Amino acid sequence: MPAGSTMGLVDPAQDSPTPGARTRTRDTVRASARAAAPAIGGYLLVRLVATGILWLWARSDHQSLGGLLGRKWDSIWFLGIVQHGYDHGSPLKSNLAFFPLYPESVRAVSAVSPVGAAATGIVLAWVFAAATAWGLYALGSKLHDPRTGVLLALLWGCIPHAIVESMAYTESLFTALAVWTLYAVLDERWLTAGGLCLLAGLSRPTATALIPAVCLSALFAVIRRPAAWRAWAALLLAPAGWLGYMLWVGRRLHRLDGWFHVQKDGWGSSWDGGRFTVTNARHILGGESPLDLYAVTLVLLLAVALFALAVAQRQPWQLLLFSALLLATSIGGSGYYHAKARFLVAAFPLLLPPALALARAKTATTVTVVTTMTLISGYFGGYLLLVWVHSP
Repeated sequence: MPAGSTMGLVDPAQDSPTPGARTRTRDTVRASARAAAPAIGGYLLVRLVATGILWLWARSDHQSLGGLLGRKWDSIWFLGIVQHGYDHGSPLKSNLAFFPLYPESVRAVSAVSPVGAAATGIVLAWVFAAATAWGLYALGSKLHDPRTGVLLALLWGCIPHAIVESMAYTESLFTALAVWTLYAVLDERWLTAGGLCLLAGLSRPTATALIPAVCLSALFAVIRRPAAWRAWAALLLAPAGWLGYMLWVGRRLHRLDGWFHVQKDGWGSSWDGGRFTVTNARHILGGESPLDLYAVTLVLLLAVALFALAVAQRQPWQLLLFSALLLATSIGGSGYYHAKARFLVAAFPLLLPPALALARAKTATTVTVVTTMTLISGYFGGYLLLVWVHSP
């Protein structure tokens, strides 16, 4: 049995547990949370240090930390959806480009919260980020060992664009759903995997990287056991959220390709196979450019290298497929070069090779690397929100 395989949320064979099984499930959840406490606590410490750097910088610049985390760039669009709902595609740079799960969650919680929608959005982002750290620990423990799981969570907290994990953005929500979906897939808990993937499809368009991993896994399970109704259910559930939102937008705009129309003609984002990305990378590396563009280019290059390492280390094919499709989505899309590194925040399987290497290194080496990365991430988060003039 793989190390950490008991850290799941439910018994793999119990997608619909009996009362006795539900009690065992609650006990398993508590045990899993206790085991993941170092990873969750370490992740929160890393983010608090990085956010503290942002707070000190913002204070010297006479800006509010809450305003930076909850009322800037995409956060403003989400607040608009919370307060006024979706528009009807006019103007063409429409809020229909943003998927509904996060703003609707903020709306529901803020209705009973003593703080406003912006603060609620920040709190929820931190809660979802903690859930991600828990999932990363469970996954790293399952595939390798608990130390790798802890370091996987820590590394996710100190990547260059980790500031968006602490903002009223959707990256924390989507990554939490993605990591637990893939964990459920590896455990063959099909109803759990399908349901979580459905929610992921309502949170970000990049669920298109997750849906194939779930559907193909469930399809293989059906081929092995045609009577496996839970796998059949996962096949139907996994794409339902994403497809449902596409159809809803299409109906609202009276055209089947409504969401893609908004993305391309309103937001200037479409698929070109990577031509835009390669052209911009060559220009940036061959001349003088802002720090953010150098950082994005470096992240893209490192992501490709880490994917090659993940293949060499024979990660489960579901993780490789998820990472490959996220890379293809980020590199192959035109427009928003400055945001391409943020689009890869959810590509957590790419962090498994360095997490495994640090897990095997001496403690002093590991502490030095994580501390240095935390400080760099803290500085870069401040740069993105206080110096850089576009979205992270």
